[in-house]
Amino acid sequence: MPKALVPLAGKPLLQWQVETLRNAGITEIVVNVHHFPDMIIDAVRANNGWGAHITISDERDQLLDTGGGLRKAWREGLLGKDKPVLACNVDILSNIDIRALMAAYNPSDLGLLVVSERPTQRYLFFDEYHRLRCWRNIATGDCRPGIIDGKSINLREVDNWQRLAFSGMQILSPAFFSLLEETALFYGDKFSLIDSYLDVVVAKRKGELLSYIPQNYRMMDVGKIDQIEEAERFAESLI
Repeated sequence: MPKALVPLAGKPLLQWQVETLRNAGITEIVVNVHHFPDMIIDAVRANNGWGAHITISDERDQLLDTGGGLRKAWREGLLGKDKPVLACNVDILSNIDIRALMAAYNPSDLGLLVVSERPTQRYLFFDEYHRLRCWRNIATGDCRPGIIDGKSINLREVDNWQRLAFSGMQILSPAFFSLLEETALFYGDKFSLIDSYLDVVVAKRKGELLSYIPQNYRMMDVGKIDQIEEAERFAESLI
């Protein structure tokens, strides 16, 4: 079955996400499909979208990753053109207060990225003004972008910034979506949102991407089959 339909505590992952969004007043939802797409479409129809109006963005011909998938939905008019978009991964469960996240979003910024202090190998780094500055893999030492504000990045300066783990959720402004086209010129149709975020850092156009750390945040990435039992317990704790 597709990951989105894996059941946890009696509900598929997709239903968990839809209900979280719906409870925050978000009822217009776009779901991208690739692996076993017809199973997801049938589940949405059979459950009347779990109380939301769900539109399908079909990627069965090519999985486009997080950035390419959003670009496709935006280009096809599924996301609208003048409203911010809250995007999330289906396999991240959390206790996040969506309404608090939306209240923290400033339309003058390009986006608000949900992050946490959990340990990982790949971090986003933010300066004292909570602005995204770079991405770094601490295991390999790889750091992107290599240039900020026209200058080569100073790794000593990076160590002074706050390093935070991305949590697979963000609010993005309408202005951000035009920048996805610029990322696609370099990467093609398939690329991650992180690629686009780092392009923003280099280009410094149209605003900033800021960090958002939820209060009393608990989350779990349930993207691997060997995490199902632990994820089941985590899901039950959210009920």
